[in-house]
Amino acid sequence: MKRPIYRIVWVLLSLFMVHQGYSQDLLWTNEGDPDGFVDRHVAFRGNFSLNEETEIEVHISGASWYRVWLDGVQLTEGPDRYSPEFPTYQVRKLRIPAGDHIIAIQVHSEGVDTRMLQGIKPFLYCDLLADGIKKKLGWKCLELSGYAPQLRRVSAQFGWLEWCDTRLQPDGWINANFNDTDWGQPIPVSRKLGEFTPSLISEVQNLATSFEIAGSGPLASYYGYETDNPSARFFLRDLECKSVPPQGVWKRYDLGKIKLVSPQFILDLPQGAMVEFAFCEALQHNRVSPWINLSVSDSYNMVHFKARGGVQVFHPLTPKAGRFVEMHIIAPPDQIHVMEEQFLERAYHMKADGDFQSDDPLLNRIWQLGAETYMSCAEDALVDNPTRERGQWMGDVGIVGLQIGAATFSDLGIIKSGLKHFAQSAREDGMVAGLAPGNIGYLSTFAALWTNANLYYWKSTGDRSLMVELYPYAENNIAAFEKYRTSDGISEDAGWAFVDWGYVPNEGETDMGLNLIYYDALRAMITWSQAMGKESRVVYYRDLAHQMKTIIESYYAPYLQASEVNWVGIGYHRTVLGMRNGFIPGELTEEAINYIKQHMLNCFPNNENAPRLSDPAANNPQLITPYFAHYAYPLLIENGEMEFILDQYKTCWGWMLDQGITTCTEVFDTRWSHCHQWAGCPTWQLSRYGLGLHPAFDRAENSFDLNLVTGYLEEASGKVPLPDGQVIHMNWKKSGGQIKYTIDTPVKIEVYMDDPEKAGKVKKMTIKNTRTFHIPVE
Repeated sequence: MKRPIYRIVWVLLSLFMVHQGYSQDLLWTNEGDPDGFVDRHVAFRGNFSLNEETEIEVHISGASWYRVWLDGVQLTEGPDRYSPEFPTYQVRKLRIPAGDHIIAIQVHSEGVDTRMLQGIKPFLYCDLLADGIKKKLGWKCLELSGYAPQLRRVSAQFGWLEWCDTRLQPDGWINANFNDTDWGQPIPVSRKLGEFTPSLISEVQNLATSFEIAGSGPLASYYGYETDNPSARFFLRDLECKSVPPQGVWKRYDLGKIKLVSPQFILDLPQGAMVEFAFCEALQHNRVSPWINLSVSDSYNMVHFKARGGVQVFHPLTPKAGRFVEMHIIAPPDQIHVMEEQFLERAYHMKADGDFQSDDPLLNRIWQLGAETYMSCAEDALVDNPTRERGQWMGDVGIVGLQIGAATFSDLGIIKSGLKHFAQSAREDGMVAGLAPGNIGYLSTFAALWTNANLYYWKSTGDRSLMVELYPYAENNIAAFEKYRTSDGISEDAGWAFVDWGYVPNEGETDMGLNLIYYDALRAMITWSQAMGKESRVVYYRDLAHQMKTIIESYYAPYLQASEVNWVGIGYHRTVLGMRNGFIPGELTEEAINYIKQHMLNCFPNNENAPRLSDPAANNPQLITPYFAHYAYPLLIENGEMEFILDQYKTCWGWMLDQGITTCTEVFDTRWSHCHQWAGCPTWQLSRYGLGLHPAFDRAENSFDLNLVTGYLEEASGKVPLPDGQVIHMNWKKSGGQIKYTIDTPVKIEVYMDDPEKAGKVKKMTIKNTRTFHIPVE
């Protein structure tokens, strides 16, 4: 039998690529061009037999998205995102009985860059180990022709809209008893990938989640042909049918909060019935809108099926996010039977390990709001938002997210993985990425803040190995900045200098917001180099920090030396960053704090008449954001303003709750994302200051500093997670000018605190099990 010429050429090319550093042991379909990869769905079936009950270990990866079943039961989905130079595989372990088995995998090759993954050429990587020994799998494959290719992208940040005619799909192909005799055999392919290593993160969960039915009724289509504009066609359907006869039914679901989900519905429908699911964060005109706000393109947050006929499971391959889901079915209403409704939530955490409870119920709700938002944004990465992007940004992972995660969860695997992704995706000049590993982007401010993030990760976990591994990247990162340093500071050519939404840069050649953030990164590099025992580098970074300090001081000098400081001229952000980095003299601290407070009170939502941050271009000096509160609030808390900050939580995050929102909005305006974990700083601040324990694992394992700041709270209790999965319980209560403080810990911990009997001295306590002591009310 003659083999197609492209197959022969491809085998020869594969042999060549082995010697060029290309990855092997990868499979793809034998149909069509092995390099054709834009919006193709391929089914793989691998059979194997076991003589006895055995523990198996499945190693799996691929491009771009896949779902895996073992003997018809879902095993996992993925991949865990990766950079092409540093690919990873998932590891799944389980015991299965003796006999014949099938591992079935659907791989969707998107062929375009997305927020999750670069447009890598398609492949399947799958090894199966039985009792630690690699087992040969008998592979078959088939391209799934039911999907309409390249109809629409979900948005410019996502892959392709799932538009599937299930009549063209092989029925039951994931099951062991399916006859795949007519299927082809996959061929080995070579891809420009690095060496595969195990993923750093725990298994992302897919569990049934709760929901409520929020409405139902008849429907009729009003707009265009089926593929003209699917979002418009969905949104413009008549959901009352007062003047036209019904063509089908609709049903709306409220998931309670924004979640990343896949509907898994069992429906009994006539052949050719249309089924669509659309998702949104908030109802528009009291109905689900499939458009994704601020998606930088047209968008289709939906999926489309044509029914095979009869009882059938409808389960999209790729999850979508929203709080509200609407199902539309076009078929004779009396032939539509909904048999089972289920939503599977994709999440890294299903429940917080930490907790905070106080005598103020609103503050307790606000703490939970941040924790719930973090969980909605945690999957194979800590993403900015599960609906609009699913992007892994340094500003979300290494700043607010790291603090919330460390205060609320034991498992920080997605934080560690993210910090590595930013390093592995560094620019040619060495600057680490601010968005990675998909749609890679470079932000100078995020690159600088990455340095500090690694130090806080060490402080929170005691994991020094990451510091050792990433130190060369840190050095290259700083070297990249130095290429852009002028006599005025870091030039704008270094990359997008994002300080905050709404931020208005100062006049002059360089932005002092960026300069201040870079100066702080240099101070972090001094500490990092000291930890690595590199004294010559300590001297080097001290010199760089001194040079930047001189530049920054020259900016502040005209303001600070005036008879009256023009705080408005300096601005809110540069006042906060200046204080955090020691550029505001101590004698001006009270004045600076008062300015910051007045600025906050003059901004929405404190001042209902103040300008609103309606969109990313609405820059205005009279704005505050949840994100920058991460920097500003600790400054005020540590300068005696805890009561003011508690009121800010209740006013600003109380405003979010008043909107009926159950996860944090991106900014203090509902026209942005309704689920952004970087807006949850009250959660980590209440856990740390309101419960008192601040991790210092860089000093020693299970070491903490006690810095309890109570404000007007009379009592509180809660839990702080440890990296090993255990938790420390604590509670405190005020009485007679004293605070009775109790710690209950399952492991020995060290607690350092100011000695109440010896001013200026630090007292160390070693605690195991339960200990109660008294400290004075601050």
